[in-house]
Amino acid sequence: MDAQNRGRADNVDPADQWVLNPATGEYELRLTHSAPQSTVPGPRRADPGRPGTTPDRAPAPSPAPSAGDIPPPRRRRGAPEEAPSGRRGRRPAKKRGKGKRVLMWTGGTMAFLLVAIGSTGYWYLKHLEGNVTTTDVGSAAKNGFSKDEAFNILIIGTDKRTGDGNDGYGDSGSVGHADTNILLHVSKDRTNATALSIPRDLVVDIPDCPTQQSDGTEEVIPGTSNQRFNVSLGQDGRDPGCTMRTVEAVTGIPVDHFMMADFNAVKTLTTAVGGVEVCLAHDVDDPDSKLKLSAGKHTIEGEQALAFVRTRHAFGNESDLDRIKAQQQFLSSLMRKMASSDTLTSPSKLLKLAEAATKALTVDTGIGKVSTLKDVALELKKVPTKNITFLTVPVKDNPAETVVKKTVVLEESQAPQVFSMIKQDVSFTEVEAKEKKEKAAIANRLKGTKADASEVRVRVLNGGATDGAAQATLNWLQNDAGVTKSENGGDASADVSKTTLEYDPDQADQARRLADIMGLSGSQMKPGESVTNSQGLPTMTLTLGPDYKGAGVKLNASSAKADVPQSTADKVECAS
Repeated sequence: MDAQNRGRADNVDPADQWVLNPATGEYELRLTHSAPQSTVPGPRRADPGRPGTTPDRAPAPSPAPSAGDIPPPRRRRGAPEEAPSGRRGRRPAKKRGKGKRVLMWTGGTMAFLLVAIGSTGYWYLKHLEGNVTTTDVGSAAKNGFSKDEAFNILIIGTDKRTGDGNDGYGDSGSVGHADTNILLHVSKDRTNATALSIPRDLVVDIPDCPTQQSDGTEEVIPGTSNQRFNVSLGQDGRDPGCTMRTVEAVTGIPVDHFMMADFNAVKTLTTAVGGVEVCLAHDVDDPDSKLKLSAGKHTIEGEQALAFVRTRHAFGNESDLDRIKAQQQFLSSLMRKMASSDTLTSPSKLLKLAEAATKALTVDTGIGKVSTLKDVALELKKVPTKNITFLTVPVKDNPAETVVKKTVVLEESQAPQVFSMIKQDVSFTEVEAKEKKEKAAIANRLKGTKADASEVRVRVLNGGATDGAAQATLNWLQNDAGVTKSENGGDASADVSKTTLEYDPDQADQARRLADIMGLSGSQMKPGESVTNSQGLPTMTLTLGPDYKGAGVKLNASSAKADVPQSTADKVECAS
């Protein structure tokens, strides 16, 4: 603050209470209106630009105080000299770099923890803790937070209207349904995280739900079948614990805690960080949400940001699933903005973000204390954005709806695998990287020199192909393909799912030649052991499977894989 405002006792912006100390390059929190006081005692640093100091020496005696000056207290013999007023010892540079990686992607709910520096910061955190609303959901949530385990937090965005200017959104008079739902899984080793979006129109069975009443009693709200997921909150008095129980019933994944915010949070958070950048693949003009943007990149905040995450008619097929994709892109951008140096080095933005986030947030009592929220934030900051995967529960149109498709049901061919991976703490990004390595290794099996066909030694087995396939293939190999050193091995001891070629690494050049002749992929080539043929020489084994299409017909070895659409938080994508 300037000199004119230092003595002002009211109307102080919290952001103005952070003062840059030019001697240390650090921002310091000043909660009183007097000069900043040191919170870390220590020897005075040498300052070449400050008279009376030299490196590694005590400062020169100060002039005698004039009338009205207050002499400093005497220092005990042997005690370290106090730092100048407002000065702290400089932290190692690597600490600052680490701070820039802080991950606050859950919509800013943890941003306020970054101000917890020194004893003065603690009191401001207690103020922020008073902003947070807590809800007792009983046994649906854990009593505390463990820093040594994987954890799952359900992030709920309700359609409840609060604040000014929200009349155009949500259901009039809504008690607050679960409109936007993301199950955040953070791995035990903190190397990765998964943000699983749950469609609000997913048909689910809502279990019985014990809810805590205001008088301290417990009331069990009966479960119901074939309901939209969003009515697991608000309807019939259901609290966030009911939504947590529904998620676990549908996915089998235990939910540890919840964080909940409403429409107004999007406006206040985006305004606090100075806007979030989004990208559009085409022009948008949606009269319902009042979102009007041209194709390309835009920085949006406040009402415009809320319109972006609420619109259902601007992207894709105008469905809730397409809206979810846009919301995931928005959250990825918000994460990048909050973790940027532009935000982390701005006390003004941090303080505004902290105030906005805590006022918009409702959590369970297990994480409602400032010390617990601090622990959650410190664990979240360890996860690199490139290893945070956004994906949506695999669903399909509800087959019970024949005319108008309004709801969706689980895609049973994909959803169980996604749920299992999260429950078993398997990273989608690590799996992707592992698959890439495996694919590269498999592809390399086809690379290299190829032996002449006449040098290829192989026995042919029938492992599930049509009757006579081994002999027919043998005849074709010997008479048409030039593989004269081949023989019929009869039926395999067990059927195979697809045609495979097993070979000793010393016969890799022969294997590559036969793969070329047969149309085998690298995945069908199995380095292993050779067998001995009738001449006592090492021989490869070709086992024909149900994919066999006839002698001389090359195999189409591409296998269909059910890919689940996903993205990571470090990627910039345009909503389409």
